Amino acid sequence: MDGLLIIDKPSGPTSHDVVARVRRALREPRVGHTGTLDPAATGVLLLVLGRATRLARFLSAGDKSYEAVVRLGFSTDTADGQGRVIGPVLQGSLPSRDAIDASLDAFRGTFRQQPPAFSAKKIDGKRSHTLARARAVAGARLEPSRSGEPDPLDSPDLRDLPALPAPASVTVHRLDLVGVEADRVTLSLDCSAGFYVRSLAHDLGNLLGVGAHLAALRRTRTAGFTVDQTIDLETAERDPERAAAAVIPLADMLPRLGSVVLSARGVRRALNGCELSPADTEKGFGIGDVGLVFSGFVRLLDPRGELVGLARPAATPGLLHPSVVLK
Repeated sequence: MDGLLIIDKPSGPTSHDVVARVRRALREPRVGHTGTLDPAATGVLLLVLGRATRLARFLSAGDKSYEAVVRLGFSTDTADGQGRVIGPVLQGSLPSRDAIDASLDAFRGTFRQQPPAFSAKKIDGKRSHTLARARAVAGARLEPSRSGEPDPLDSPDLRDLPALPAPASVTVHRLDLVGVEADRVTLSLDCSAGFYVRSLAHDLGNLLGVGAHLAALRRTRTAGFTVDQTIDLETAERDPERAAAAVIPLADMLPRLGSVVLSARGVRRALNGCELSPADTEKGFGIGDVGLVFSGFVRLLDPRGELVGLARPAATPGLLHPSVVLK
């Protein structure tokens, strides 16, 4: 089974859990996701099946949209409701709606964002969340362990590592204040890949001087696919045939990329990794055609419209080089 399945992830399971459950339901060993959602988060989770796993990276880099609820009043070590309270808990009055809206200006446009300690980012090759959990365990230990197990932070190499991943450049294309009710602030946003809404919640609390964390999160769009195109996880498990029918074919997975229809000869050449000329296509392509206008990747379709692979302009002008071939 090859293609894309868009799951409406429920709150609770990890993205890896969803992959495992769909793998069992569809009896397809090759299943992967294109970008994690935190366990408590819900919404659009793109799963690639079969040969589509080779296209995962072309989906993970797409922009995303979220609906988020931020709770004001205190921060947590994970920047969401699952973590431990850190810092003071607000005793005074909450900021006004106008003050909150004005503070959001700091998070619009392109800026450097600090990812949370509990994240999949790497620090010297190690997952940040693994180091953060090890530090939390070591900090909670009141006396040396008597179990004989080594302390995960006993290594000087680990102790000397930074507590947080390196900041990264992110872009928020749109950030709207939807509503404020007591200590809950509802936001709607469009952002680049790699943006952490948990960091937005934490940083907003710091900017307002009251502390904050992410209370709820729903992803409504990623890589151009929306929540309206999803199938919920329980339905996929209960009715595998319906889930299989919902799988988007390989040729339709990357609609934003241009396409070139190959001749039978062109298909053979592409499968062998040979560079392609206009003579290898059904209609040819020239300087003004999609195959060369795009600086990135182009879909290679066979005469039946099925996806053969992806190509990009070769070093030799006028040719396309097959970069991903789905044999």
